Amino acid sequence: MNMPRQNGISVEDMLSLEVMENCKLIAGFKGVRNTISRVNIMADPDILDWVHEGEFLLTTAYFFEKDNMEAQKNLIKVCSDKKLAGIGIKVVPYLDSMPEEVLKLANELNFPLIDIHYSIPLSDIMMSTFKEIFNKQASLLERIEKVHERFMAVMLEGKGIEEVTQVIQENIKNPVVINLNFSHQVFEQLGDVNKNLKKEILQDVKDFYDPNNSRSRLKKLDEDKVLMDGKFIKRMIMPIVLKDNVYGHIFTWSTSTPLGGFDLSIIESASTTIALAVLQELSIKEVEIRYRSDFFEDLISTDAKRKRKALERAHFFNLKPNDYYVIEVMSFKLKFQDEKDDEYFFEYLQDHINTTVTMVEDIMNYLDLDGIVATKLNGIQIILGFEEVNSIDNRLMEFNDRVIKALEEKFKNMDIKIGVGRSYKGLDNANRSFSDAVKTIRTGRVLTDKEIITFNELGIFKILCQEFLTEELEDFYNTTLKPLVDYDNKKSTELVKTLEAYFKFNGNLTRMSEYLYTHYNTILYRINRINDITGMDLDDSNDRLNLEIALKIRELLDS
Repeated sequence: MNMPRQNGISVEDMLSLEVMENCKLIAGFKGVRNTISRVNIMADPDILDWVHEGEFLLTTAYFFEKDNMEAQKNLIKVCSDKKLAGIGIKVVPYLDSMPEEVLKLANELNFPLIDIHYSIPLSDIMMSTFKEIFNKQASLLERIEKVHERFMAVMLEGKGIEEVTQVIQENIKNPVVINLNFSHQVFEQLGDVNKNLKKEILQDVKDFYDPNNSRSRLKKLDEDKVLMDGKFIKRMIMPIVLKDNVYGHIFTWSTSTPLGGFDLSIIESASTTIALAVLQELSIKEVEIRYRSDFFEDLISTDAKRKRKALERAHFFNLKPNDYYVIEVMSFKLKFQDEKDDEYFFEYLQDHINTTVTMVEDIMNYLDLDGIVATKLNGIQIILGFEEVNSIDNRLMEFNDRVIKALEEKFKNMDIKIGVGRSYKGLDNANRSFSDAVKTIRTGRVLTDKEIITFNELGIFKILCQEFLTEELEDFYNTTLKPLVDYDNKKSTELVKTLEAYFKFNGNLTRMSEYLYTHYNTILYRINRINDITGMDLDDSNDRLNLEIALKIRELLDS
């Protein structure tokens, strides 16, 4: 029988009490380690409607009617199903012995049955057991308090989470792994486990974070059994929760000793202690990010004083004045997001901004890239410095590929784009790369579905996306495509859609017909109507170019 986690004494402990000297276990021997958290006397079978997990019932064989074997077996089954710790029965003088069928069922269910000696008052057993439970719980509370004090001392002395992991393992006598997913740190104290079991334990932690496993996002204790070293063992996983977000987990497995209420109290206390350490680290991180963001704002400012101030402070960030610099802008948007999602999205991103910055910085450190990461509104800005211009493209490609992969694993419901500006020599020209990156991210969303877009990929739109051209672009659109758009809106036709298909399939009317599920002659008629309404001729190369550009300008203006 799979007993719940409880604080109390075991059935075995109860049998060793002085009051139980003449009592004996007659069935359910494998359940002898079941935990008794409370004791009750069954004077009426209806009590089963009110019992609790871990309860031990005391009764007489008066209820075990000789002529109703099924009722006797049903009583045992119900008690087992309700996860009671066991039953103590005064067999004599009501029965000569318990029926074999009842004992057999109790053994099958691993449900302990104790034959209470007829001379012992049930109230004496009840009081003695309660006293032992109380003493055990008082002792546990004292131990838990001492461990909690040690946790706090460890953190106050600045010894860190590695020491906390060791304290947990020393007290629960089982392997412990702490995984902080916000900082990608893993701390382990596995004790004297063999090489194969160690490998299985670490693989179990890795599997727990499988993207398809939603359990890693739960904000409560996760208890189950896992197959390890050829047998099923109990596993406890306690989340480290802060500001309603999960920042990591404490794992432990019952490879050496059973896991019970004391062990749970220890990892609960450890979880709270680590959450405080995480909060401290996040607070420091927020200050660092704010400091870097202020520097970035000054660096790209049009105010000469602010820019000069930033250049004077650049050496604090290991940014050299004469290196080549590239600025990237990273934007986030919820997939299928509408306006009502904006407030939720902003809160969601703010909760995860530190994690995102840390992930990007980790990749920069791994690739030995100089630079800083800043934040502004709902985006992230990255300044990267390079000594040699020839290596920039390849190093940027590797960096961005790693960033996109890491973020897509972290934010599965997020549409992430990275706009990459051109490289410029000198930190004082970094604002030009930032301007490129902003134009790239805005224009690139219209032109392509790619996650990573460089300014050089914009082609002619490097010119069209210039802000000072907005008025000219609107005028160009109004004199080329707008009449067609207005006609579609008025007549509920699909001439603009047909024109888009025309450029998609290079004027191949047959493929356009298949794509639009429209008869060939209808497509031909629509082409003539497009020519008439716009006053242009799609057979003319200049008119074709103007209409194709007008379609892109329409998307740019709408964005």
